[in-house]
Amino acid sequence: MPEGPSIVILKEEVQAFKKKKIIAVTGNSKEDIQRLAGETIIDFKSFGKQFLICFKTFTVRIHLMMFGSYRINERKDSPPRLSMQFKSGELNFYTCSVKIIDEPLDELYDWTGDVMSDTWDPKAALKKLSTIPKTLACDALLDQHIFAGVGNIIKNEVLFRVRINPLSEVGAIPLKLQKLMIKEARIYCFQFYEWKKAYELKQHWLAHTKKICPRDHVPFSFGHLGKTHRRSFYCNLCQVTYLLEE
Repeated sequence: MPEGPSIVILKEEVQAFKKKKIIAVTGNSKEDIQRLAGETIIDFKSFGKQFLICFKTFTVRIHLMMFGSYRINERKDSPPRLSMQFKSGELNFYTCSVKIIDEPLDELYDWTGDVMSDTWDPKAALKKLSTIPKTLACDALLDQHIFAGVGNIIKNEVLFRVRINPLSEVGAIPLKLQKLMIKEARIYCFQFYEWKKAYELKQHWLAHTKKICPRDHVPFSFGHLGKTHRRSFYCNLCQVTYLLEE
């Protein structure tokens, strides 16, 4: 599943279509995508893992889900969920969720919750964490209402950096470490962005998909943890487990 930094890169890659009119629309989406035909794209936005194509009176939200992909000025052999043709060029999305939004985006999105946004508010994230004390750290970092854009790779790498076991309960994590986790989530998102653009992201992974802890040189633990049931790679020696007292 593409994480927030990948969606920011997508937003940058499609800027040539901004202010351009769509001359034809095809795709197997169940949404009324023919509404897009003849419309001019006003802007592109991102919110966490969501890609937003903005028109004058509505927005198209693209979520690439687990296996979604896109092609710019080229096509895959498989049928697109949404294909937009322009006078010069085309934009195609595959195996994704397409949703037409008629409400103003500011009524739907708390932009301060987007980890890569200029409006990101770490104090608001800390306040939200305080309301879910029993939530596991591995689930909290994947909560898109708190850390919009953080995905499983970022979750594993951030928890390893701050030495927090993914099975820790948020309310038991010392306040100083909670703040550090929030800070590192944003830092890692921007590092992820730079590394992905340089085609070297995997070279920098310290925990995700790894078998041996680079700090303690012992085998990593592995499991599909928490309510999200996503893969976690962690070291039981250097990543401390914080639990609330019964």
